[in-house]
Amino acid sequence: MRHLVRGRRLNRSMSHRLALRRNLVQSLIEHGEVRTTLPKAKEVRAFAERLVTLAIDGSLAARQRAIALLNDRAIIPAEHRAAYDGLSDAKRAKVLYSRSGRRYRASTTRPGVKFTAESVIHRLFADIGPRMKQRNEARSCSGGYTRIIKLADRRLGDGGSLAILQWVGPDDAPRGKGSDKTERKRRARVKYAFFAGKPLKRRGARRRPAKAKPTASDGE
Repeated sequence: MRHLVRGRRLNRSMSHRLALRRNLVQSLIEHGEVRTTLPKAKEVRAFAERLVTLAIDGSLAARQRAIALLNDRAIIPAEHRAAYDGLSDAKRAKVLYSRSGRRYRASTTRPGVKFTAESVIHRLFADIGPRMKQRNEARSCSGGYTRIIKLADRRLGDGGSLAILQWVGPDDAPRGKGSDKTERKRRARVKYAFFAGKPLKRRGARRRPAKAKPTASDGE
């Protein structure tokens, strides 16, 4: 039986693939987009959209399931990163954790600290989930929360194909179907008709419009 063969191996062990998938999705939630290789982006895309589905649900069970799948990471606000780098280890612990040892969920001001960290799970359920839910209601459908943009340049060293994985916007419409009059589809129709033994409709040569004959008034 061919069990557990779904997905790409990515030349990594199972535990390494799990850590890679979690790190890429956490970075996607934190920054809004990640730049990685095309096979990794395709592999991570399904996991990211599965977490968005849990965030749209928003229940306690969905939050617990997301924590079990993704784990949690602290996000330092962009305006406070320079100040966070200059703090000592003891002050950094105050920024990340409360006195009870629990991680802060939202970035707020606390006694003794000017700012606190934000958790990845909180941003997923408080920001990304409601935004995608409004998008689903506007389009009357679900799914398609991420997009993959292929890049022309290659990775240095091995020449791997690069891509950008990012969230879609609330006003982004799904891509429409392409035209049937492209050269690629014409070649596909010719190839299919040849192997299927079906006659192919050939278009005749374009006729040029006949030139008007000169009249007597034109020569005067």
